[in-house]
Amino acid sequence: MTIKLSFEDQVPLQLVLGSVGGQAMEDLQRSTGVTLHVRGGEVTIDGEDAAAALVERLLRQMVGMARAGTPIHAGDLSRALEVMRREPRIDLRSLFDDTIVGRTGSGRPIAPRSLAQKYYVDCLRRYDLNFGVGPAGTGKTYLAVAMGVRMLMDKRVRRIILARPAIEAGENLGFLPGTFEEKISPYMRPLYDALHDMLDVQKVLRMMEQGIIEIAPLAYMRGRTLSETFLILDEAQNTTPEQMKMFLTRIGTGTRAVVTGDPSQNDLPSGKRSGLSHALKVLRGVDGVGFCPFSAADVMRHQLVQRIILAYDRDDQRRRNQPPPRRHDLVDDPPPGNGHGNGHGNGHDSERDPDDLASAQDPGHAHGKPEASGPGSH
Repeated sequence: MTIKLSFEDQVPLQLVLGSVGGQAMEDLQRSTGVTLHVRGGEVTIDGEDAAAALVERLLRQMVGMARAGTPIHAGDLSRALEVMRREPRIDLRSLFDDTIVGRTGSGRPIAPRSLAQKYYVDCLRRYDLNFGVGPAGTGKTYLAVAMGVRMLMDKRVRRIILARPAIEAGENLGFLPGTFEEKISPYMRPLYDALHDMLDVQKVLRMMEQGIIEIAPLAYMRGRTLSETFLILDEAQNTTPEQMKMFLTRIGTGTRAVVTGDPSQNDLPSGKRSGLSHALKVLRGVDGVGFCPFSAADVMRHQLVQRIILAYDRDDQRRRNQPPPRRHDLVDDPPPGNGHGNGHGNGHDSERDPDDLASAQDPGHAHGKPEASGPGSH
């Protein structure tokens, strides 16, 4: 099948496809199996009927958005392609133009870039408590911070509090030089980076001095009731069930809470149960709680990161499907101390809970589905 498209203005087309023979164009041809011929504003698509029609719809919508002024970033074309594969009838403007924060330090507006992100943003607007669960690089924390900034600017909350369990930094920080704040600052760096991408650095500093923005270890939440606050718990897979319950019961009147994490990256000591996995089971079906899963397809970093995550997931699946060794197979195991390991393990290779949303393609659910289309039906 051959389809010919003609665009009066070449600039939007160049914004979408990049240079002829460039990476974006090559990726589109490789992932769809079509061949593109571009000359000025003329595009010829050769390929299988379904693939050619898909690329036609994709280019018409993307060029239309670029012509209307929607910023098009590197990687947006491939992300839009995946969205249209899953939702052929979607209007891409419902994603790319759903701006949370209009102007950032990088000059780029913050808006969803996948169906899962769109569903997440819809849930953040609707529910008082949301769980964003999935691999690193999917925008779980970044979008939560953006929504907190948006609600603060709209005066819907009075402050933003971002918390992390200090497990990776070590709960015993006394051996490090400096004040406690100086000791934990490197561990909290990703949260600072997200804020600095959305607000002027000096403004962030002033807000922190005034208590409008607070970044602190999870332990600082104990004993507090937090009203009219946008509350974010990051790296929640490293909480215990007791810590998770403590955090969730801090929610006061007018507060929105977001819990983000990746159950596959549990850094708790071996044998300790994750508070995130436990909460996902206990709170399933509770009114007012949204569950938003992400997968490798939602990774917004280098495409290689998607492939790395998928490779680890396949290995994880292979290990789960292996039958346990029979008793007589273990008789001749070499004794410890001969280079084969000490047999204690470190807690990183334990089986994933089958109910963990992050390992499933099923988008989970919230008690009451938002009106906007999303991955619940990424």
